[in-house]
Amino acid sequence: MSSTLNASRQPSRERRPLDVTGLQALAATATQGRAEPAASGSARRGPFRPEVWLNARQRHASRLAGHYFRAIDVLAVMSVTLVCGWAAGSGSLLQDRLALVLPFGLGAITVLGLMRSLSLYRFSRGEAVLMHLGRVAAVVTAGGAVAMAIGLLIDPVEADLAWLLIWAATTLLTLYTLHLIWSGTVARWRVSGALTPNVVLVGATKHAERLIKEALKRRDINVLGVFDDRLARSPQSIEGVPVLGGSNDLLTHKMTPYVDRIVLAIDPNAQARVRELTARLQTLPNEVMLLVDPQGSDERNAALERLARAPLASLDGPLDADRRAFNKRMQDMLVGGLALVLLAPVIALTALAVRLDSPGPIFFRQRRHGFNQEEIVVWKFRSMRQETADATASRQVTADDDRVTRVGKILRSTSLDELPQLLNVLKGEMSLVGPRPHAIGMKTGQIESALLVAEYAHRHRMKPGMTGWAAINGSRGPLHNAQDVRRRVQLDVEYIERQSLWLDLWIMALTVPVLLGDRLAVR
Repeated sequence: MSSTLNASRQPSRERRPLDVTGLQALAATATQGRAEPAASGSARRGPFRPEVWLNARQRHASRLAGHYFRAIDVLAVMSVTLVCGWAAGSGSLLQDRLALVLPFGLGAITVLGLMRSLSLYRFSRGEAVLMHLGRVAAVVTAGGAVAMAIGLLIDPVEADLAWLLIWAATTLLTLYTLHLIWSGTVARWRVSGALTPNVVLVGATKHAERLIKEALKRRDINVLGVFDDRLARSPQSIEGVPVLGGSNDLLTHKMTPYVDRIVLAIDPNAQARVRELTARLQTLPNEVMLLVDPQGSDERNAALERLARAPLASLDGPLDADRRAFNKRMQDMLVGGLALVLLAPVIALTALAVRLDSPGPIFFRQRRHGFNQEEIVVWKFRSMRQETADATASRQVTADDDRVTRVGKILRSTSLDELPQLLNVLKGEMSLVGPRPHAIGMKTGQIESALLVAEYAHRHRMKPGMTGWAAINGSRGPLHNAQDVRRRVQLDVEYIERQSLWLDLWIMALTVPVLLGDRLAVR
C-alpha cells in the first residue's frame, strides 16, 4: 500500500442504522447471471458486516470527538482554577495580588497545553486505560510543579502552597473522571464500528485476497465488497467478501456513502490501468488509494496500519481537514442556534401564512444528496400547491410557474422557504455555508444533472449548505443546461478548496443583500 492518489478527505458524523437487507439485495443482484453456483447468504453479506452501519458523515463526527473532549476539559479545568483561585484569595480575583492568582492560571495553561501537545485526545487503538490515566497524572503533576514554582518565585512568603495542592488534586480528579468517560465512549465506538474504516477493493486479485486474509485476522478494517471489471472471470466472493460488480457499478452503488476509502488492488506496474481507474473513480467524493503488494510481514503490517489507522482527529499541527471540519461544526451550532432563536417569530409567522394561503402541510420534505452522497431529508416551507409538489425536481421552476402559491412566490424570492433547514444544520446533516443540496434525480432538461458533468460528485465532499459561494455569485435556482451545471460545480469545488471561517462569515454577510437584490434568478 502506498501513499494516497489525489485523496479527498472531508469531512466530516448520530448513529442511524442502514437498511442492511437492501445491501444484501444489491450484493445478490450483482452476482446474478454468472455461470457459477449461487453464493450463500453469508457470502453475499460478507464477513465484515458492521454491527451498526454509519455513513461517512456520522463516522467523521465520531472522529472529531477529540475536539469536543478537549473543549469540555478546558471548561472543567478553568472552572476548577477559578474556584480555587477565588477560595485562596480575598474573595475577588480582580483584587487579589498577582502572587496569589498567577500560579493557578499558569498551572492550568501548562496542564491544558501538555494535554494537547502529548496527544492525550487521540485515544489510539491498543492504548490501555491505565496507561492513559498515568499520562494524565504526569501532566497534572507537571502543571502543579509549575504553579508552585511560579508562586515561590514571585513571593515565597505569601504563596499559598496548600491551595495549589488542592487545585492540583481537584484538577486530577476532574480529568480522571472525564477521561474515563472519554475512554469508555471511544471503546464503545470501536466495538460498534464507528471508528473502523470501511473500504471497498477494486480488483479481484491476489493482492486483494492477501489484504482480506490479513484484515480478517486484525479486524481493524471492514472490507465491504470487491469490484472488478472482469466479471466473467471473477469469483463470486473472495474469502467471503462479495464481488459486487465492475468499477462503473461502484460509481452509482448505494454503498458508497458508507465507504471511507476505495483501494485499487491491481498491479501498480499496469500504469495505464491505474491512471484510467484513478481518473474514473475520482469523480466520487471517496478517498482513492493504491495498494502495493508489500514484501514480508513487517511491510504488510505497516501497510495495513496506514489503511486501518483511525484514531480521533489530531489537535496539534497545522490546520487540517479534521480541525477545519470541527471549527465549521462549532460555527454551525453557535450561529445556527442563535439564528433559530432570533428568527423564531419570522418562522412562526411564515408557517401561519403558508397554512392560511393554501390547503396542505406547512413543510415540504425532499430527499437530497448530502456529504459523501448520503441521502438526507431536507426541510422547507411549502411554496407549491400540494398536488403539484415535485419531490424529485424533475421539472425545475420557471418564471410565473403555475405550481407556486401566492405566498410561495414571496418565500422563494426572499429564500424564506429555506429557514427550516436550520434544523438540518443543527442535526449535522447540513452546514450554514456549502454547496446547495440538489434533489436526488434532479434533471436539467430531460437529462439527470449528475450525468452532465464528470466532476459533479466533487461537490459532495463537504456538507451541503443553506447558502454558498455559488449562490452569492449568481448560480442559484434552476439549472437549464449543461453549462449552468458546470458553472455550479466549478463554484462549489472552488469553495471546498478555499473554505475557511472568514470566507464562511463573508458569504453569510453577503447572502441576504445578494439574494434580495437578484431579480434575474428564478426560484
